[in-house]
Amino acid sequence: MDANDVLRHDHRVVEQLFRDYQAAESDAQRRGVVEILVRELSKHAALEEVPFYPFAAQVLADGQVDRHLAGHRPIKGLLLELDRCRAGDNAQDELMQRLASAVARHVQDDENELMPQLCAQADEQALRELGQEIDQGKQRAPTRPHPHAPDKPPALTLAAPVAAIYDRLRDRMQGRPRT
Repeated sequence: MDANDVLRHDHRVVEQLFRDYQAAESDAQRRGVVEILVRELSKHAALEEVPFYPFAAQVLADGQVDRHLAGHRPIKGLLLELDRCRAGDNAQDELMQRLASAVARHVQDDENELMPQLCAQADEQALRELGQEIDQGKQRAPTRPHPHAPDKPPALTLAAPVAAIYDRLRDRMQGRPRT
């Protein structure tokens, strides 16, 4: 799969998690879905920020990628708020609705604008190699939101591995699901 295919697959997984949240029958089930959603979206955002968006910025005209990157900040903020909620928290449903709306806009922008432009202008082999890099990076990506961390290389390139180690340690200590 090329980079666009890998990221589209992630988008479908996240969309299914939103449906799973709506179908959940208990506070504990909803909380479990939230924890997986936080993990998956945090990894996805990190992998878009490095290496996907830097690659896209090299291929596309100046400034096109910055708007897509800026869309991550509110999503990370909502993820942080959700991560702090507990099962049965009254704020969780409203935060999930806001997150679903923000993610839907992000997915639409990426899939209808950025990805088609990238397919038209980037080398197919480079996109396949990037897809492999993104897929392998899922094992090392941060699993929690870090809305105040740098979102562009080189600072992000240094911060992301440290955040990932810290996140995975916290996940183990708190018994969070692994995906």
